[in-house]
Amino acid sequence: MTLRHFQLQDFDKLADAFVQPYHEHYFAMYSSVLRGVVSHPFLMTVPVDDHMVHRGDGVFETIKCVNGSMYGLERHLDRLERSARALYLQLPSSRAEIRDILCETIRIGGRRDCLVRLLLSRGPGGFTVNPYECPRPQMYVIASRLHVPTEEEYGRGVSLKSSGVPPKKPYFATVKSCNYLQNVLMKKEAVDANVDFTVALDEQGFMAEGASENMAIITRDRVMKLPSFARILKGTTVMRALEMAEEPAAQKVIAGIAFGDITLGEAYSSEEILILGTSFNVLAAVRFDGQPVGTGMPGPVFWFLYERFKQDVLGNPAMLTAAFQP
Repeated sequence: MTLRHFQLQDFDKLADAFVQPYHEHYFAMYSSVLRGVVSHPFLMTVPVDDHMVHRGDGVFETIKCVNGSMYGLERHLDRLERSARALYLQLPSSRAEIRDILCETIRIGGRRDCLVRLLLSRGPGGFTVNPYECPRPQMYVIASRLHVPTEEEYGRGVSLKSSGVPPKKPYFATVKSCNYLQNVLMKKEAVDANVDFTVALDEQGFMAEGASENMAIITRDRVMKLPSFARILKGTTVMRALEMAEEPAAQKVIAGIAFGDITLGEAYSSEEILILGTSFNVLAAVRFDGQPVGTGMPGPVFWFLYERFKQDVLGNPAMLTAAFQP
């Protein structure tokens, strides 16, 4: 086989041939390597010697922008800083600069509703496991399409399956790193089993977390129970849900909040199972391992949180950062 050796002058033709239908979901990308934003998918690249690519050596956050404002940005940046410290990574820009970069990337992408991924990497510099090969960390921001369930899908609920993929050890589970191999295998498991989500079980068989979601159950005495955050990622969405669960209005449907081990039997007999994540806020799992959960329909706690999140995302100034000028 003779491979063609492409030259710089060939890149215009390569760019045109490169475009695929799914690229319509990619709006804009900022790269600190380029020190700017690109909107052609052919240019949305990361150096192959970046340690984030070949070692998973980086951290990330995913933020949604709805109606021109990012939701919970400061909480995401707080967690980004915590994750970066765990990996001994320095932020290449100040928080104010990161905010500006996020806003400008969204504006160049031209969509008021989008999903924004912020990746902080060790940076390019070599192909070994030595982090000191990399002269400086790098940052990448991608604005892409935000996929939100329809009203009908929210009302129908989703299916859940216990996973055979072992969860991460506590230290790594609490860091939102770019090493997502276990998460990828859990999602593959869900797709192969024709279910919407899977949930990991720890060595003792207790519920942990989903591929990229937090889980909570509502017990028969209306307690919202969650696994301990010592062994799972503390999601920004689940933390906001806990705040909502403590509001006076929540007392009509939620008797209390508890953390502890959740067995499969306890989950099977629960009134509700909630799935919480950035893009969709909250979903109701109405079937778990083929068995109906509660009545087999989304329950009152789900509907309470669903309505509260809708209000929060669209009208809570304390949780919103405008990407577009009024």
